[in-house]
Amino acid sequence: MIDKINVRVYATVLKDKKILSLHEEYVGEYLLKFVGGGLEFGESIVECLHREFEEELNLKIKNLEHFYTQEDFLVSKFRDNEQLLTIYYLAEIVDEDDLIIRDSCIEKVEWISLETDENPFPLPVDKIVFDLLKKRFL
Repeated sequence: MIDKINVRVYATVLKDKKILSLHEEYVGEYLLKFVGGGLEFGESIVECLHREFEEELNLKIKNLEHFYTQEDFLVSKFRDNEQLLTIYYLAEIVDEDDLIIRDSCIEKVEWISLETDENPFPLPVDKIVFDLLKKRFL
């Protein structure tokens, strides 16, 4: 039974037709994902993005622009009582030299090419966003 909504907020950063992506392990599963995470109570979406970039990668971001909001009902892959709502923004990094991985779950940071034939993202809404990014930026 679904009894909780989990709002997830992510930002896509593009550089030279590549997307900033994180390799991390979550609940014993390897993931490739965008930078971001869960919205906290009392926090705006934009505040969440700023906090997540600082917590995960020690980065400040700017020029945020809404890109995509999940449209379909989706149950969390990790908690069967949670409905997910994911929101994606475009963003720019203020100073890439400040990048330091601060979250111990993040194994590495990688710039993933939009020009790849295969969609490398395992999570369903991330897959949609990757395909939309390809359509818009290639």
